[in-house]
Amino acid sequence: MPPSGWCLLCFGLVLSSVCASAESAAPSNLTTVPLNVLLIIVDDLRPSLGCYGDKLVRSPNIDQLASHSLLFQNAFAQQAVCAPSRVSFLTGRRPDTTRLYDFNSYWRVHAGNFSTLPQYFKENGYVTMSVGKVFHPGISSNYSDDSPYSWSIPPYHPSSEKYENTKTCRGPDGELHANLLCPVDIADVPEGTLPDKQSTEQAIRLLEKTKTSTRPFFLAVGYHKPHIPFRYPKEFQKLYPLENITLAPDPEVPAGLPPVAYNPWMDIRQREDVQALNLSVPYGPIPVDFQRKIRQSYFASISYLDTQVGHLLSALDDLQLANSTIIAFASDHGWALGEHGEWAKYSNFDITTRVPLMFYVPGRTAPLPEAGEKLFPYIDPFNSVLELMEPGLAGLHVPPRCPVPSFHIELCREGQNLMKHFQVEDVEGDPHLHGNPRESIAYSQYPRPADSPQWNSDKPSLKDIKVMGYSIRTIDYRYTVWVGFSPHEFLANFSDVHAGELYFVDSDPLQDHNMYNDSQGKDLLRAFDAIILANHRGGHI
Repeated sequence: MPPSGWCLLCFGLVLSSVCASAESAAPSNLTTVPLNVLLIIVDDLRPSLGCYGDKLVRSPNIDQLASHSLLFQNAFAQQAVCAPSRVSFLTGRRPDTTRLYDFNSYWRVHAGNFSTLPQYFKENGYVTMSVGKVFHPGISSNYSDDSPYSWSIPPYHPSSEKYENTKTCRGPDGELHANLLCPVDIADVPEGTLPDKQSTEQAIRLLEKTKTSTRPFFLAVGYHKPHIPFRYPKEFQKLYPLENITLAPDPEVPAGLPPVAYNPWMDIRQREDVQALNLSVPYGPIPVDFQRKIRQSYFASISYLDTQVGHLLSALDDLQLANSTIIAFASDHGWALGEHGEWAKYSNFDITTRVPLMFYVPGRTAPLPEAGEKLFPYIDPFNSVLELMEPGLAGLHVPPRCPVPSFHIELCREGQNLMKHFQVEDVEGDPHLHGNPRESIAYSQYPRPADSPQWNSDKPSLKDIKVMGYSIRTIDYRYTVWVGFSPHEFLANFSDVHAGELYFVDSDPLQDHNMYNDSQGKDLLRAFDAIILANHRGGHI
């Protein structure tokens, strides 16, 4: 049975730990060499994949990777928006530590000089390389993708990236628009290519160069799709006839949803084809036929992404690197497709915080390939971690747990240890893996500028944050408490409760029936409040 696993924050720990544990797992009479790392980060991808049980979406290449990997069924992002999530899992710190809740600050200046996952590999002898969207570009990564700290060579961004939000979508009127729905003929777009296609080509070129290097590599490849706009080769639309596209199972705004919890999906509304629908703000529903088109294009974008992942992994095979490379695959957060009457991310619901997460470790999650055998042959979708501080295979030590506070500590991590799922014998002595109920809890949070939806509710700037929603997810519950927040002091006031949400996962898997005000759950709420307070950095009561 696939492991539950709770925390995207700790995936960096898994990478370094697996490298460190491989040496101890190898036969003593064999000379071991450091394992390479291929980290694939996808933008806005919820677990709508065949390997997660989705019967509609065609994702054969990602599914093939999953079949050779350890697949986590319940991994959650710390904040369902790009920059805060990426900085969180690439530094191993939660947003309350990085102090990044928006896109407008660089953690090394604003919070602390925290080391990153690629930086740690770089400092331990790896050649580290970045292709595409790994860190969020702009202020949040110092306009440099955190260079030179994290990367051995300058990060690569595809030249066609600059056209993503321009008028390149041909509408029914024959004119070009900046639409949400944007299936294209690649021959007609600027430069005759798309960003993710360029990123795959560059990543393969870099893999080819590593064949002549004596140093191990850490290659991070960030894919844009299925992030909006849904700009993808139009042939992928044929995989999803509109008559086969269903609506979200719960397309209405739940009656018990506190207004502060709702995201008004303003970025969707800014697209020309959505503006033409003349929707009311904030709750106005999208017409049913257009809802189906959005879902169709999201799924088509996933299948396009899948082909790029397939080409990349096939090249890894062709270069005979599959037996010496760890592959990690994850998304920065999920994306709502009409559930709860919401679209996009920007909330604490499972649909926006839950992400796919898998690790392929040669010889551990799958047998080493035989000579001439391909683990990752390209499939056309149209055809149907250790706590021990010992030098490991990569020469890396597992970063220690962060003290409280940890702003002065460059290298530590706030995530839990997932190495028990890799069946490493030495974890039996790890005190953090046994008898600690917090290890089976995922923490997420989301800021709001007001108690009711407004124009900046989805992406408030730090100075405008007035309320913070702290959320925990256990195997049985999703609990969120919305409390007052001071952006100047970075403090949450848990005595100033604005609203709350409690969902029983077993009886309410879609999280539509808020039981927060049910008197029978008061003892449970008090227990959850204590857990959130114990985990929170700097809150007061």
